[in-house]
This record gives sequence, structure tokens and C-alpha cells, in this order.
Amino acid sequence: MIVADKHFFHIPVMGIGFTVDTPLKVAHYGINSTISIMEHELLEQLRKHYAGIWSFTYEPINTNEPDYRAKRITAYLNMLNYLVIKQVMQLKQLPITAPQVAKYFNLLPDNNIQKILFNNFKNYSPEEQTEIAEKLKQNWLIGAIEVNIMTKVDKPRFDEEGNPIFDEFSDALTALRGFAQSVLSSSVVFSAGFNPRVYGYCERFPEFYPNATGELTKQIVLKVSDYRSALIQGKFLAKKGIWVSEFRIESGLNCGGHTFATDGFLLGPILEEFKQKRNELYNTLYELCQTSLLAAGKNGFKQKPMLKVTAQGGVGTAQESDFLIRHYQLNSIGWGSPFLLVPEATNVDGNTLNSLLTAVPEDYFLSNASPLGVPFNNFRKSSSEQLRKSRIQSGKAGSPCLKKFLQFDNEFTKLPICTASTQYQYHKLKQIKTSNTTQEEQDLRIEMLQAKDCICEGLSAPALLVNNIKPAHDFGAVTICPGPNLAYFSGVFTLQQMVDHIYGRLNILNNVTRPNVFINELKLYVKYLQERHHEQALQLVIHKAAYLNKFKQNLLAGMAYYRDLANKMEHEFVSVFKGMQQELDKLEQEVLVISDALEQAATAV
Repeated sequence: MIVADKHFFHIPVMGIGFTVDTPLKVAHYGINSTISIMEHELLEQLRKHYAGIWSFTYEPINTNEPDYRAKRITAYLNMLNYLVIKQVMQLKQLPITAPQVAKYFNLLPDNNIQKILFNNFKNYSPEEQTEIAEKLKQNWLIGAIEVNIMTKVDKPRFDEEGNPIFDEFSDALTALRGFAQSVLSSSVVFSAGFNPRVYGYCERFPEFYPNATGELTKQIVLKVSDYRSALIQGKFLAKKGIWVSEFRIESGLNCGGHTFATDGFLLGPILEEFKQKRNELYNTLYELCQTSLLAAGKNGFKQKPMLKVTAQGGVGTAQESDFLIRHYQLNSIGWGSPFLLVPEATNVDGNTLNSLLTAVPEDYFLSNASPLGVPFNNFRKSSSEQLRKSRIQSGKAGSPCLKKFLQFDNEFTKLPICTASTQYQYHKLKQIKTSNTTQEEQDLRIEMLQAKDCICEGLSAPALLVNNIKPAHDFGAVTICPGPNLAYFSGVFTLQQMVDHIYGRLNILNNVTRPNVFINELKLYVKYLQERHHEQALQLVIHKAAYLNKFKQNLLAGMAYYRDLANKMEHEFVSVFKGMQQELDKLEQEVLVISDALEQAATAV
């Protein structure tokens, strides 16, 4: 099975169910995609579903079996690998000019050698066509089936006395084991921050080390927000002899799902630092990793391994993608939320899809919905948002906690519970209402509390609804978490149309005025700073003045970088940088207003 990059984009993980079977839809076209493997019940339901479609024997893995959760994950991943290979084999049996086969080549970038050869196929003699057709099929590349593990979602088990047991059956470790024991030769993407226990567990599996020929069967991808984080995490793993094959840089706020805001550091300056220090990073990690491997008596690398640097979050045009790849020397760009409008690639139920088609920018918002306590990009018109509001209106805020993945709070109970659960909401609401605070502060705290939602059920539901599988808990409401960039796309698109847009062969943006990717992210950060300052003024959250000042200074430094970048690049990338200086002027004034307020508050103290 040949896996390589023929495309300059990848489809990142989206929620739990939106991309859970995306490899079956795009991998045979050479497109890399990432799936969530945390929800073992969903994976088992889908494995049974696809057994019926593809006519293979389905043997259920029951919950009374030892290590059933890891086994379910392994079985699902093995199924994906088997079916994708089968898809490619079926395509190779068809004539090279068959529409199903032609689609593979039509999706490729225009400068791809395979595509050029295919486009000129009719110009060759019959003998040459036979040879070329065979050559094209031999070099058919399969997209990677990557898996994502949120390192924060690692709920422990508990003993009879309620004490946490952090053993190998915790959520994240079980998922990692399920991937390691699968036949996949691909990557695990660690997201949501540094978890030494999860990273250290990789040592248990030889697949993460070079084999006898110096190659890696399983690879590590780290989703990071800045260079410092990449260096620290990369060195931690390298000391164990584990190589990081890719650093996946994600915008702190201009992305879908959970957001992890930096201290005001912006995407452009972050990418610039990676560009300037990439060789230093590579050499540091390689020397440390190779030394560690040899010192431990393990196989070393025969040749220096590849280190990819990719980026994602808010990219919306071919010109932006081209600029980021060329200027910052990136290997790929992640295109996530726009693919929610592509039924060929992702799972979005009909009702949610129709709501997305009529959405306006204000329908996309950063919320407190996640029980993890991390800001979460949300959609006002989702069925889960409507259900949440109706429960509040009926005096029954909160959700039944059925999947129990995000039970981390033990403020009111000995064993942790989820902050979105009915149980927690009841106790916390009672506490707020009896607190010695102003009515305004109580109202704001209640609003923040009741914003919590059951994202475990809501993010799984679309995969079941699209495939006509009855949800086990009859929940049905869908949580969808697109990035704010989706506001600039309206319509239902084919896979060909979306890929053509990515490569500049088609423009599918709607008529909403869209600033470039850097300005859109900057606006989100300015708004974020304003909200944190407002919280401080109301004493809802105590943000140290030093933190807000550092945040402000980093934003201003980022703006200065963008001014210089626009001056240097606007002639070459006109569509990317047009009007950027004027946008920077406006946003700088908003930041300076906050700066004046911070100085006045400091003087008053």
C-alpha cells in the first residue's frame, strides 16, 4: 500500500462523527484525512453498518470482553484499511478513461506529473497508451488514514473508594493502544496540549520506533500553537527515541471545534519563527532522537527522517493557500470546515446542512459549550443549541450524561461528573443563586454555566443520522463546531468543486466580504482581548494585568509584522494583501483603546 502526498491539502479531524469515515470517501483519491477514535461505540456501530454494505463478516466486540474498547478501535481501523485498499483495487480494474478512474486524476493539482500524463493520454499511440495506463495505475497513491487523540480527554478509572486509577485503560491510552495494534501505517495526531503520560505510553509500542530498515510503521504528529511548544514536546519525545514526523500548526482561534488561544501570538509571526528556525529544530530533534535510540540499543534511522510542517485554520482561498505554502515553506494546508458542505467527504445530516446553507456570519460564535472549560466554536442554528435553550426555559438545564467521556469535575461529588450534566448544573445553579454577589454578576455566571452542552452525544450524532443508524441513546440533537471561516461559503458542493476551489480552478466563495486569513484571525484575537478585559472589569475572572498587557503587546507586535509583510508581498500576492493596511489601522485603534483602559485601571490602583 503506497501512501504519499500528492495533494497540497489535508482534511483535519472534525468533531467525533463528521470525519469518522472520511477515509472511505477520499483516501482512494490520494487525499489525507484524520478521524477521531475516542468514541468506541460509534466505531462499533459503523463497523457493523459497513459490514452490511460491503458484505464482509461482522463479529461484534462486546463490552464484557477484556480490553474491548481498544479492540473496537483496532477492528474499525483495520476495516478502513481493508476497504480503502479494496476500493483502489476495484478502480484499477477499470479502463484508465473510466469516469471513476478519471476522477482521481482530475482532482490532482494541475502541475502533477501523473495528471499531465493523463490529460495527454489520447495523444499517444495505442501501444503507448497501454504502457502509460499501466504506469499510472502502478503509481496510484492512497491517502493516509490518520487518527486523532485529544490528550485532555483522558478520564481515569476509579477504585472502590473513589480514588483515580491512571492505568492503561484510561481513555487516551486505550485509544492509542487501539491505533498501535492496528495494521495502519500512518500517523496519530496528538491535539489539545502536552500530556506526558500519553506521550510516554508510546514507548510501549515498537511501531513508534524505527524498524530494521530504519523506517517508522507508526508516526507521531503534534498539533501545536507555537514554536516553543513544538520544541518542548519534540524534545520530550526525542529523548525517548520517538520521532515527531510533523508539526501541525493550528490557528489559536480561527479554527473549528475547541480553540486554544495563544497569549496574543498570531499565525503569521508563528509561521515565520518556524520558517527561520526549522533547520535548527530539525537538527536538534534528530541528534537527540538518534542518540537516544542507539543508547537504548534500538534501531537507528538509516536515513534522516522527514519532518513536515503544516498549518490550518481559516484558510479560504487558493491564493492564501499558495502564499502560505510558498512563503513559509509548508508541506500542506488543512482545509476543514468548508468540507462540511461536501457530502461526498463528511457526515452532516440534512437539517444541519440546510441550516448551514442559510447561515450568516453572526451564526458562528465562540462559546463556553465545552465541559472541558476550553472555548468552543459553535453554531447558533444547530439542533443541540436549540435543545439546550429549551431545557433552560423548562427549568431543566443540563443534559443526561450518557457517554461519560468528559467527567472531570468533583466540586459537588466524590466521583467526577460532567459540567454539562443535569446533576452538576442543578448544584452549581443553586450555589450561584445563594452567593453574596450582585444580580448582574449572578446572571452572567448563570449564563456561562448554562452554556455547557453535551458535545459527546452531539458531535457523534451526524455520523449515525447520515448512515440511518438509530442512536443508542435516542439523543438525536446535533452539535456542529465549524470555524468562523465557514461564513464565507454557502452551498452544497461536490468533492471536485471543493478541490477545484482549493487549487484555484473554481471560486465557490459567497458574496460576504472576506478579509484575508491573517486579518480574520486578528479580529478574533482583538475581540478575545476585549472580552477578557470586560471579565476583569466585572471581576468575573481575575486576569492579571501583566497577562492582558502581554497579550496586547503581542498583538501589536503581530500587527507590525503584518504591515512589513504586506509591504513586501502585496505586489506578488495582490488578492491576499489588498486592503490589509487599512484593516490593520482599524484593529490597532481598538487595541490601543484597551491599552488606555488598562493604564487607567493601573493608575487607579
